[in-house]
Amino acid sequence: MSTIKERLALLRQEMKANGLSAYIITSSDAHLSEYTPLRWQGRKWISGFLGSAGTAVITLDRAGLWTDSRYFLQAAEQLEGSTFELFKMGIPGVPSIEAFLAQELPAGSVVGADGLCLSFAEADDTQRKLANYGIEYRLSQDLLEKVWADRPELPTKPLFLHPEEYAGASAAERIESVRAELHAQGANATIITMIDELAWVFNVRGNDVLFNPVAVAFGYIGEKEAVIFVRPEKVPDEVRAYLVKNGVTIKDYTDLDSFVASLGADVRLLVDTKRITYHIYSLIPAHCRKIEGVSALTHLKSIKNATELANLRKVMARDAVALTRFFKWLEEALGHGETFTEYELGIRLNEFRAKDKLFYGDSFGTICGYLGNGAIVHYSAHPETSATVRGEGVLLLDSGGQYLDGTTDITRTIALSAPSDKLRTDYTLVLKGHIQLALVQYLEGTRGSQLDILARHALWQSGLNYGHGTGHGVGFFLNVHEGPQNIRTEVNPTPLELGMITSNEPGLYRSGQYGIRIENLVVTELREETEFGRFFGFETVTLCYLDNALVKKELLTQEEIAWYNAYQERVYQTVSPLLSSEEAGWLRSKTLPL
Repeated sequence: MSTIKERLALLRQEMKANGLSAYIITSSDAHLSEYTPLRWQGRKWISGFLGSAGTAVITLDRAGLWTDSRYFLQAAEQLEGSTFELFKMGIPGVPSIEAFLAQELPAGSVVGADGLCLSFAEADDTQRKLANYGIEYRLSQDLLEKVWADRPELPTKPLFLHPEEYAGASAAERIESVRAELHAQGANATIITMIDELAWVFNVRGNDVLFNPVAVAFGYIGEKEAVIFVRPEKVPDEVRAYLVKNGVTIKDYTDLDSFVASLGADVRLLVDTKRITYHIYSLIPAHCRKIEGVSALTHLKSIKNATELANLRKVMARDAVALTRFFKWLEEALGHGETFTEYELGIRLNEFRAKDKLFYGDSFGTICGYLGNGAIVHYSAHPETSATVRGEGVLLLDSGGQYLDGTTDITRTIALSAPSDKLRTDYTLVLKGHIQLALVQYLEGTRGSQLDILARHALWQSGLNYGHGTGHGVGFFLNVHEGPQNIRTEVNPTPLELGMITSNEPGLYRSGQYGIRIENLVVTELREETEFGRFFGFETVTLCYLDNALVKKELLTQEEIAWYNAYQERVYQTVSPLLSSEEAGWLRSKTLPL
């Protein structure tokens, strides 16, 4: 197996042969996925950094890795000895990629990247910024194909159907809803690049990436036709019959380019520049009208129907059973003096969830951070390096499950011994933000960025903060991270709409000491309608006890105490009937009012 330095040397040879002074490798793939098939994990291969977000930039004599605050500690460890320099995005004085290249390269230089794996919006933005410095951005070269000798092939695992009893709609119905949305925006067709959008509209799922039940394929929906572009060997007879029945034509995965290039002049394409690759965008004929907007599928997928929401509530109760049994087992085992590595705890939690007959797998890699590792926001425990968890200190556990009838994502911070006053204060400040977001009532049309301050206010008043977003959209037996909505400080024009599932997860991280995060999933619901408009709020759907031992009651308002006690009681009343009497008694002790 080659080393990072050897891989960089091979890449630089290829760069010189192609007249490139720098090469950019992002984390995304030909479908702009967060979690990518092995074939497209080039940034991990070239740098050794395993986080899900980051961009590698290689010049002829330097190599840099840009990533955000979630991964600062992880990246610093994984890049050690690789010759890659870490550039911490968002930190004052740290240059952007374009500014770095302008410093390193003279005007007239050429920077390369693979336009197959970049969104048009990102590629166009970089191209414009580099042009200001007289630098050309060439997007037609996949140099990894020439230097990555054992590069994995495209995945060939078969598609499977997502039953309509869980989806709440047929593929034909969803296709028609997309056509209606297109028509409302003046369009009559769209190209589907994102594989979670494709999975949603055609009611198919797959096993091509870790954690998310999706398959590599493209799609197209026009006025009278719907097409899926997929390798033929991936389509079992049952799936083929269902797609044909629902009006879907099946074409080979490699037919997409020629199909797009031959679109007629009557086609008015809705194009989401953040969700279509530079390569596909460049194939669209000039005679086709491009109507820019948010993907019709992304918007429709984010609004769950009544069947999906009813199923999700059932999933949350079953997921809570697994979590309750896990935490009870952990407390008792640690109390007997047993110890476990963080990695072992992730495996054990998966085993508790796997007892559910509709369980498919984890919805992301479990983040089990003990003591200082909890301060690494997207920490990943590995068998050979994970810390040993003992019956003392504090544990942050961020996990989730994929079930045929829903997706979960939950974080709990648990005291394993008597917590310090400082830890209890920090935890309660995070809790206050979580509760304020859970309590909020807001006018229809409100965006997540307008609510984010509620989760941070108590922390900010104490000179504290966290670097990640407060909430992300969540799929339904799909990607645990989805758009278009979110809750974070950055402006997002997408309003929070009825039926959207979003996370509520403020946190606080003290490097080398501990991390705190409290995460529940919430559904946007109608609270009241007055002469001034419709007012929405959040239904908290996650059901798992919060650790009373970490709460300083005197820091909470009466309203916050009332919400907390009501939540704990709802957890007990909903989950205890699904437990044994001994388990229910243990849960009762954890959900007593403050």
